[in-house]
Amino acid sequence: MINFEVDPSVLRSHVPRGTTLDERDGRHFVSLVAFLFLDTHLLTVPAFFHQNFEEVNLRFYVRRMIGRESRQGVVFIREMVPLPLVAAVAKLTYNEPYRTVPMEHTIVDTDGELQSVEYLFGAPRDRCRVTVHVDGVPRDIDRGSEEEFLSHRGWGYTRQRDGGTIEYAVDHPRWRVWPGAQHELEGPLEEFYEQPFASILRGPCVSAFVADGSAVSVHMPERIA
Repeated sequence: MINFEVDPSVLRSHVPRGTTLDERDGRHFVSLVAFLFLDTHLLTVPAFFHQNFEEVNLRFYVRRMIGRESRQGVVFIREMVPLPLVAAVAKLTYNEPYRTVPMEHTIVDTDGELQSVEYLFGAPRDRCRVTVHVDGVPRDIDRGSEEEFLSHRGWGYTRQRDGGTIEYAVDHPRWRVWPGAQHELEGPLEEFYEQPFASILRGPCVSAFVADGSAVSVHMPERIA
């Protein structure tokens, strides 16, 4: 996860109805997230030939108030996967902004200790690379930390074609993280992200870290607005 602070005016036109921008100490963020789907199932059935694949997404942070309950969620600006069927199902079920592009990844460890994670996305003529270098061992996420705000989110929200909104729950345990990572991001980002997001991704980040991941359950969507 590579995280950038942004002016909230950049995000307001993307906020789904029924939610509001979430902030931490008055600051708003977008995050570039690269990760692996492993052993993917659909409705408890293995997704044959589509179980293991990469995804790179760009997201920001919202919340929805229900009485006194604050549901902290994410909204995706762009999601990319290498498998056309995965993108098609996600668009049909959630109306998520998926795009199919070639992808590959490399994980480097020494004697079982993680050193770096790298993702490539795009065809050879427009390939982009994101690499994160870490040092040391993972630790539990501190409560109230920036890592918790950015990674421990229980809800997803998506604007629908008619202007409405769906909400879906995302369940996973608290992850461990390698904080304070160093990142590299290069390539023709304008081929994949509209402005001003391509320029934001070329600017300085406020943090970068790697999470160890876990089993994750993404629930079916419900219409809220």
